[in-house]
Amino acid sequence: MKNVLCAKCVRCGREYPATPDTTVCECGGILDICYDYEYIRSHVSREYYARCDEIGMWRYRAFLPVEESTPAPPLRVGASPLYEAPRLASQLSISRLWIKDDGLNPTASLKDRASSLAVAKAMEAGADTIACSSTGNAASSLAGNAAAAGMRTFIFVPSRAPIGKVAQLRIFGATVISVEGSYEDAFRLSAEAIDRYGWYNRNAAINPYLMEGKKTVSFEIAEQLGWNVPDYVAVSVGDGCTIAGVWKGFQDLHAAGLIDRLPRLLSVQAAGCYPINRAARSGAPWEPMPEDTIADSIAVGVPRNPDKAIRAIQNSHGLTIEVTDDEILDAMRLLGRTCGVFGEPAGVTALAGLVKASQNALLPDNASVAVIVTGNGLKDTANGIRAAGEPIHLPPDMTLLEEALKDVM
Repeated sequence: MKNVLCAKCVRCGREYPATPDTTVCECGGILDICYDYEYIRSHVSREYYARCDEIGMWRYRAFLPVEESTPAPPLRVGASPLYEAPRLASQLSISRLWIKDDGLNPTASLKDRASSLAVAKAMEAGADTIACSSTGNAASSLAGNAAAAGMRTFIFVPSRAPIGKVAQLRIFGATVISVEGSYEDAFRLSAEAIDRYGWYNRNAAINPYLMEGKKTVSFEIAEQLGWNVPDYVAVSVGDGCTIAGVWKGFQDLHAAGLIDRLPRLLSVQAAGCYPINRAARSGAPWEPMPEDTIADSIAVGVPRNPDKAIRAIQNSHGLTIEVTDDEILDAMRLLGRTCGVFGEPAGVTALAGLVKASQNALLPDNASVAVIVTGNGLKDTANGIRAAGEPIHLPPDMTLLEEALKDVM
């Protein structure tokens, strides 16, 4: 890979060759993929992307750690819409607001970006089976992208995973192991099984390439805004891989000369589980927390990617915000009724954080903000109904309809 220099430990700085099966440092630290930006500059520019007719995340191959000969996996991942939301911006008293709807990826979440790259690296490693642990979306994305590439998957999920996500897994042909216990319990069992059976490891804490796929959401935001980045980017945070990837993407673009400034991050976690935010604010080492929130996709009490996430928040001079489950439900309604976008609880947590930041005057009035919606609401319809309320139930009788519609009308 001519564009890649090495894989470097974020804890001790040791460097490793960026091979397909590269995992973690000997010290236990996670690895970061380092690039040759001079090489990238010589191959891409704003003019290059204006001419590029490839659609999706693989248009940014120059920034991805894959061999030139490696084919892009079959599913079209990326190219999700970026909607400007002027009415919502006005309600929140901010200058401009955009909603990045990544719930429109093939398996309905941003994590398709990571799984597409994981499948490509598994191809390079000669693997035919991939495994991971997940609260739901990473699993669904892996199962779908692997199925399209003809690979087998073994998925470990905590027993609380919403049935919609489990249904996706089974439809995609995954062998699903529902683990009684927390995400940490599912992760530990998956790690043991991967070691025993030699499956390719898609777990974000082990595989440094996953964040490289996620960062493509930042490339799209920048390009869709004409390479003018917003002042803030709001991200829902669980294990830390997504927010770290968002920051890495903007850093890559800045280093390659495609953008001239970097945004600040809004790191939003559930009030029932916020170990990364707590550590980023205090400067102290992170500590485990209970997993007590309806936002299952970010209910990670023992984050597996905390170092990169905390570094991203601090280096971007970002804000850390926690929101309650009720505030998340409110954000589901708000997003749907003002923008026509249906996000799952974890998917709209970033918006809930922006609402709270606005209410507490944490942002300047002239701020521009992009909010990333990381997952589609159809993955968790039970909480969708909980947020929006039940429909009107009645017999086919016009008199009863008129009575029922009095308050609505």
